[in-house]
Amino acid sequence: MKKFRRFWALLVVVVGLGSVLAGCANVTERANTADTWSTIQKKKKVVVGLDDSFVPMGFRQKSGKLVGYDIDLARAVFKLYGVKVDFQSIDWSMNVTELHNGTIDLIWNGFSVTPQRAKQVAFSDTYLNNDQVLVTLKKNKIKSYKDMTGKVLGAQTGSSGANDIEAYPKLLKNRIKNHEAVTYDSFTNAFIDLNVGRIKGLLIDSTYANYYIKHQAHPEDYRVTVGSLPKEEFAVGMRKGDVTMRKKINAGLKQLAANGTLEKINEKWFGSNVDTPLLSKK
Repeated sequence: MKKFRRFWALLVVVVGLGSVLAGCANVTERANTADTWSTIQKKKKVVVGLDDSFVPMGFRQKSGKLVGYDIDLARAVFKLYGVKVDFQSIDWSMNVTELHNGTIDLIWNGFSVTPQRAKQVAFSDTYLNNDQVLVTLKKNKIKSYKDMTGKVLGAQTGSSGANDIEAYPKLLKNRIKNHEAVTYDSFTNAFIDLNVGRIKGLLIDSTYANYYIKHQAHPEDYRVTVGSLPKEEFAVGMRKGDVTMRKKINAGLKQLAANGTLEKINEKWFGSNVDTPLLSKK
């Protein structure tokens, strides 16, 4: 009789847990299909998720102050609508999960448009073009992808570079040691390992690579190799239900391109060496 009672008690717990999980799933689904612009306008606040070590897009100075290209751009767009931007540091490999859970409202941090991501999020118009490049130390005499044969390659977890390694195996994956890249939580840690020789190459966004190398004591020590990986587009990622938010961000970006603000932000962080589709369409 006791076993029978325990069975029914366990069954009730399992059924109850299933109902709770189903309810959570329904709440998450409703959140992802909801148009939240009216709520954001009422609160006058939007939460942007970012990897706060991704120079020059969004990173912390030694003082702890958060700065960067995307920081300036996001603030400039939402200033047009009287909305404050709160920036939330996240584990970059969990960016889409954080978005769907409602922890953040937007992913705005050198977020590349990919077919895989497009299944899960909606994208704004492209505001910056980017390449994946191979960064090496010149002393290692690596001048092409072929020269990485048998050598250790690094990439950031969840990055476009890490995805490209898997998507185009003939270019790097099939050549590198163990046919698998060493992955890092941040490019900062990856560069540390590159500099001390734990890895021999790093597949990374050109925006990060160029900025990082430019600010090193000996930039001439590095080599940047552009391979045949497809070009990338940076855009803002948001939940698919946020149709109004997408329209507002796109309109804001166009307004900043028209009034000269975007050009000033570009000059501040990249000088003249930047590919901005919005300005080419002016």
